[in-house]
Amino acid sequence: MVEQLVGMQAQVPWNPYVALWSRLEGFAPEQLSELIADRAMVRMGVMRATLHLLSARDALAIEPLTRRVLAQSFKAPFGRGLHGADVTEVAAAGRELLAEGPRTRAELCALLAPRWPDAEPQSLGHAAVLHNAIVQVTPRGLWRRSGQTRWALTEQWLDAPLEADPSVDALVLRYLAAFGPASSADVRTWSRLTGLREVLERLRPQLRSFRDERGRELFDVPDGTLPDPDTPAPPRFLPEYDNVALSHDDRARLLGGHGPGLPFPRGTWIGTLLVDGFYRANWSVAIEGGAATLTVDRFAPRPDDPLGSVEAIAAEGEGLLDLIAPEASERRVEFSPRL
Repeated sequence: MVEQLVGMQAQVPWNPYVALWSRLEGFAPEQLSELIADRAMVRMGVMRATLHLLSARDALAIEPLTRRVLAQSFKAPFGRGLHGADVTEVAAAGRELLAEGPRTRAELCALLAPRWPDAEPQSLGHAAVLHNAIVQVTPRGLWRRSGQTRWALTEQWLDAPLEADPSVDALVLRYLAAFGPASSADVRTWSRLTGLREVLERLRPQLRSFRDERGRELFDVPDGTLPDPDTPAPPRFLPEYDNVALSHDDRARLLGGHGPGLPFPRGTWIGTLLVDGFYRANWSVAIEGGAATLTVDRFAPRPDDPLGSVEAIAAEGEGLLDLIAPEASERRVEFSPRL
């Protein structure tokens, strides 16, 4: 599933666990945690310069394609802070330090600062992190484990070389297989890569195309599934960051004007609720005194909701609590305001 989605959003380490639980029958978080511990899965910055969970083979193939996206994200907030230091030299020095073993960004800042005393240490650390192929190392990312954000060179951590001749065409085809039909703007929003119109034109003989309600051309792989509009879409609890919300330029396909609006809840366990395929509420989980409470925030039933939606939401929420708080002596699902 992680490879089918071309990586999963993982800014928050536990997000992929909830995202996979929402997609797979019988998912056990220990399964994923073991894969990360065994280095078959890694967390690294790729699409949109954000952290994703990737299989090891995808990490080696995709990072070379998205490296310039991370490098571009360095320029505006941190480039000026180098005060004349050459970013290529700083990145090379950072790579040498990382070759000695995993390090935090703060450690990189402190170790690089003496060599470039006029530069801002934070800019030096970010130059090293955003201009090298690196992954976040365990125990961070393991189920119910935590740890400092430490970085290691991808090739060392995975004991394998980066793809020497990666294919952007193959990456776009995989995106369409996961998220199509989609426009060139959608692919750009998902990846932050440029030159995608040319890529899609090159791939056109391999694709089928459609026009949406606004006349925009959408591309898809030939065998992409187009479910009947009446196909049931049961309630789903998604994490704070999820691919389904971040992989298209036009988010109306998910938001649809049905959501509760801001503010978004704060805390450790938070996310969004989909009902009939659309964003309809926020959710949060609080664990206090051995009791775990999942609060569905500002869900308002609609006349066109599938029959039994409230009961289905409650049942799905109970399953989510089984995942998040299996040790809780009491687990309950509440709607706020009460229905």
